[in-house]
Amino acid sequence: MAYQLFLDDLRTVGMVYKDRPASDFVIVRSFEAFKSTILERGLPAFISFDNDLGLDASGRLAPDGYAAAKWLVYESGFDLSDLKYYVHSANPVAAEQIRSLLQNYQAHLRENKG
Repeated sequence: MAYQLFLDDLRTVGMVYKDRPASDFVIVRSFEAFKSTILERGLPAFISFDNDLGLDASGRLAPDGYAAAKWLVYESGFDLSDLKYYVHSANPVAAEQIRSLLQNYQAHLRENKG
């Protein structure tokens, strides 16, 4: 069953999408929850990415949205050809890193299909 994933440690869906209810999304607050949800449920039809995901239990910076995108591309094994996504991070440099990684990988997949 297709689902949509919202990755953000603090924001609610309503803070990012004024016209979409939270019930449209599975909400995850950490990189670990992101990975486990996708491994359990399969690749979502749509992912909304934040980048900065706060601190881990030991007080260090937690793996971020870019780490989540890298996991999707390099480790997950899923076909990302048709993945739809939006990067809602307030960090412009990290947001561009996430977008660039996913755009370039999807372009690579399209070029090599056949």
